[in-house]
Amino acid sequence: MKIVSFLLLWALPFLVLAQNNKDSTSVFKKRVLENVEIDILASYYEQDGKNAAVTGGIGTEELSDLASDIFISIPLNDDDVLRINATVSAYTSASSSNLNPFSGASRGEDDDDDHDDDEDDDYEDNGNNSGENTGTPWAASSGASRKDTWAAFNASYTHSSEDRNSIYSANLNFANEYDYTSFGAGIGVVRLFNQKNTELSLNTAVYLDTWRPEYPTEIKTFVKEKGDLNADFFEGVSILSQNGTAINKNAADAWRPFNTTLVDNDKRNTYSFSLGFSQILSKTTQLSVFTDITYQTGWLSNPMQRVYFADKDNFYIGNAESIPFYTEPKNKDVFQLADDIERLPGSRIKLPIGVRLNQYVTEYLVLRSYYRYYTDDWGIHSHTVNMELAIKLGQHFTFYPSYRFYNQTAATYFAPFEELVSSSAYYTSDFDLSTYHADQIGFSMKYTDIFTSAHLWRFGLKGLTIDYSNYARNTGLKAGILSFGAGFVFTD
Repeated sequence: MKIVSFLLLWALPFLVLAQNNKDSTSVFKKRVLENVEIDILASYYEQDGKNAAVTGGIGTEELSDLASDIFISIPLNDDDVLRINATVSAYTSASSSNLNPFSGASRGEDDDDDHDDDEDDDYEDNGNNSGENTGTPWAASSGASRKDTWAAFNASYTHSSEDRNSIYSANLNFANEYDYTSFGAGIGVVRLFNQKNTELSLNTAVYLDTWRPEYPTEIKTFVKEKGDLNADFFEGVSILSQNGTAINKNAADAWRPFNTTLVDNDKRNTYSFSLGFSQILSKTTQLSVFTDITYQTGWLSNPMQRVYFADKDNFYIGNAESIPFYTEPKNKDVFQLADDIERLPGSRIKLPIGVRLNQYVTEYLVLRSYYRYYTDDWGIHSHTVNMELAIKLGQHFTFYPSYRFYNQTAATYFAPFEELVSSSAYYTSDFDLSTYHADQIGFSMKYTDIFTSAHLWRFGLKGLTIDYSNYARNTGLKAGILSFGAGFVFTD
């Protein structure tokens, strides 16, 4: 909170300067925002794939998400605007459900969605569950982590100078999910030059996140029971070797996690600085260039995500007959015990550099193009190309077809399922950090009515949008998102 206070105090001189920098010769001044505006957005997202990170880089990635957003813009006076944005997203994830893939395992992760960490209440008595604990990375389990709600809130304040050539802003952010909470704050300034044909923007932000870490069931139980494979979840449950025979749980070579040290720093902080430059080159062409420098520190790994080492023996719970085809979707009833959780460096520097070019072709056609190069100190390099057409269909409707191409190299610490080695300092099988390329095709239709002829109570309808995008990676991940939006203006 000291950082948040510092950012707000740092922004104060800009706001005071803007208030005092008034043009005494001006007779009429147009308000930055005439009336209260409300924008509402609802979206549905669905995906599927075969490289779930929670189960070590294999298994179902099936996920669905229903989200709603509301944006409210409130003019405080001629120069100042308060904007409020609230988002609620409810998702169901087959891969996340496999944090606990075993039937009847821990009460802390069952259908009651109780995330209380009280050890006295965290586990059921499973003394008679022999033969019942089966799981598979290829189907959703009934654990509480299969679904959750993510909520976020953002409030921003902007002040425009008397001549409208300077805009100062400050914002606060809050987000919460069952395993983390985030607070953020930022300030920015935009300066217009050359009769508003040139624009320079500077922004800085900080996000302070706190983990409430959740772990794979087998690792969580092992640590809690201090390595006793005959207690709680493991009581009465056979652990199988690679050849399908039950092991001696008390033997020196019995299964145990490679590293029993879990999250030792529950903080994840992000600091960013952004610089943008935009220039109108002609009556029909606009060019923008931007860059962001982001520094992250803290626990940057996801404690839910398992890893499996090539140099460690494999151990399972479930049906021995399914072990030979464990990595195939036909495996319905055996699950491999994790060697460890994902572990990544405690810092990361990200640097994207991008350019936008908007070309007015005709009264009915505008071409928008975008390119971005990204690099970081984890070894990822990527290229993004996006093309969009704005095709005007009469007075009120505009059609937006778009195409996006993306490719990246793998992080230094990535390897697929069973290809990591335990001698590495850092390791992950999260395919978001792998080498891949992706294509995205989108279509959008927008209705605009500058006269707000349609009304809902005292709000005039200024526009409607419908968007659909289809996304596909060469790794097999496929996704689609459908969105609906409506914008309203308050009328007296």
